[in-house]
Amino acid sequence: MRLKIFILFICIMNVENNLSAQQIIPLYTGAIPNSVNYKMKEITYLDKEGRMEGYRNISKPTLAVYLPDKKNSIGSAVIICPGGGYYAETYQKEGINIANAFIKHGVAAFILKYRLPSDSIMKDKSIGPLQDAQQAIKLVRQHAAEWNIDTAKVGIMGFSAGGHLASTAGTHFDSSFISNKEHINLRPDFMILVYPVISMTHQLAHMGSRDNLLGTNPSIEKINFFSNELQVTDKTPPTWITQTGDDKVVDVDNSIVFYEALRHHNVPAEMHLYPKGDHGFVLNLPTEEWMQPLFEWMKKNSWMK
Repeated sequence: MRLKIFILFICIMNVENNLSAQQIIPLYTGAIPNSVNYKMKEITYLDKEGRMEGYRNISKPTLAVYLPDKKNSIGSAVIICPGGGYYAETYQKEGINIANAFIKHGVAAFILKYRLPSDSIMKDKSIGPLQDAQQAIKLVRQHAAEWNIDTAKVGIMGFSAGGHLASTAGTHFDSSFISNKEHINLRPDFMILVYPVISMTHQLAHMGSRDNLLGTNPSIEKINFFSNELQVTDKTPPTWITQTGDDKVVDVDNSIVFYEALRHHNVPAEMHLYPKGDHGFVLNLPTEEWMQPLFEWMKKNSWMK
């Protein structure tokens, strides 16, 4: 009897965690680009308390739609890319919690459940997540009128490996890796990077993320292409970055070299570095508390009231 009650409690918690999403839509209406005919079983994993934490083996990407009340909306939108080393996606703490915080402040939020790179489901696993990020940006702009969004206020946010994906979208937008006959702008208007993986170089890379995305023996061309500090130009979007100096998983120099690249290209950037907290430090803080400096940055740039 106790086991049945416990299972019911988990199910209720999972439903409640997703209540704010008005809808969860497939990222692609037709065939998924760059895919092969292989059915991979998606895995939901739980945290220590038995609550839904995230997903593994993602082969069918989706976009969860979180819209604020129209009376509070300023028309801004943020596409959220949870982290997980390109092996998993920490969907609850780096997705749902963040989306709920944004809509309270009048910002539409979209959680991207992107494909995790795998030779089993992709012809080229290195570009699969980037395709999904570009498709998410395209979808949000396509539905801008319906969702009360200003197409000039669409940003992207990423945590850890999700930060690599977000910064990849923000530095590779001139090349379309998806079908885009409508010529919709794929450039994010701003980027928010939280303890991000940036570089794929041997000196700085989080090797787990690099191996999962590029394989264990990538060419120097691929390493450079996906080392986003090397891809910054004058057109790279304004960026907000945060990390801790004692991060033992992703070297803080990832954030520093990216900030320096942005600075040298005169791209507006703001970086908040803290001495302690290690990787994932924001997950141990109240969401509204650690996001206050971010909200202030967004207000200064008219992306938030």
